[in-house]
Amino acid sequence: MTRPLRIALLGSSNFPIAEPFAGGMEAHIWLLARALTERGHSVTLFAAEGSSVDVAQGVIDVARLELSEISKADITTPARAVSEHHAYLSVMLDLAGELGTHFDVVHNHSLHYLPIAMSPALPMPMLTTLHTPPFAWLESAVAISGSSSCEFAAVSEHAAQQWDPVISGVNVVLNGISLERWPVGPGGDRAVWSGRIVPEKGTHLAIDAARIAGIDLVLAGPISDTDYFDKEIAPRLGSDVTYTGHLSQDELAPLVGGSSVAIVSPVWEEPYGLVVAEALACGTPVAAFSRGGIPEIVDLSCGRLARPDSAEHLAVAITEAAGLSRRDARRRAETVCADSRMVESYLGLYESMLAGVSA
Repeated sequence: MTRPLRIALLGSSNFPIAEPFAGGMEAHIWLLARALTERGHSVTLFAAEGSSVDVAQGVIDVARLELSEISKADITTPARAVSEHHAYLSVMLDLAGELGTHFDVVHNHSLHYLPIAMSPALPMPMLTTLHTPPFAWLESAVAISGSSSCEFAAVSEHAAQQWDPVISGVNVVLNGISLERWPVGPGGDRAVWSGRIVPEKGTHLAIDAARIAGIDLVLAGPISDTDYFDKEIAPRLGSDVTYTGHLSQDELAPLVGGSSVAIVSPVWEEPYGLVVAEALACGTPVAAFSRGGIPEIVDLSCGRLARPDSAEHLAVAITEAAGLSRRDARRRAETVCADSRMVESYLGLYESMLAGVSA
């Protein structure tokens, strides 16, 4: 890349790009914004109020709509869906209009359909990172706009294969993490589980597996589904399984690095698994269900994979992974999970898109 670029990163209209992060996507966008800025590019964020401005040049405000009393009484349309629709419709119209000359490229990370559907209206190229399987609304947006209206990148080979029936030839850019922000820790006697506490992350199975393996477990992360936490997690807590809360990165890294093994227990096809990369960077081997993109990160040098949804198999993986080399785990992170590789890949895609526009 021969010149600094002006890049708009589109995130969630509901969750800020700020610590403690609501989820892996917010952490990913924060890291990408910081890394691009450090390389001399101008980054502007579109995300919910409270987003960090220290990693970007500016923020595009999320447009909010105060509905009339009649609209509020409409029980057929959830208020949150209307709020999201209004926010993305507003930002896409702005990017197609008055902000059209402010940016060289738009990089879309949102899970909303409107950025993809409206991408043909933009005067600049747009790259969409596919963080999920092809949900119905996203697939509809691709069908309307045409897959040639913007470039796409999946976060793993597995995710690209899931999208292949919808978009052929999707680029693959594995997510990356800052190895400096996730330093090698000393290990310890306990296991750790981190992430959003929701049913699809399988926190209850991690607890069951740790108990079978006879190892203490510490949980960390936001309670994103209170019903799930109250019914499945709280009753399982005890002296050997504790919940330490929603931690900032500076608090989470020592916890992960001070553990003998990280448990990763998704009950859905996890597209990537950022917590896997974070654990390996800390030198902490991983015991995980063999789902989604996780097998692209975890090999025999740094972890063990278990049969999906089986707490018994995961318990065996925990015992075996806890005895692996912490040095090898860190080396795997350096080889596969470094943010420098991810950023260079994205910059290459930006350059390719811009060359196509000028050709």
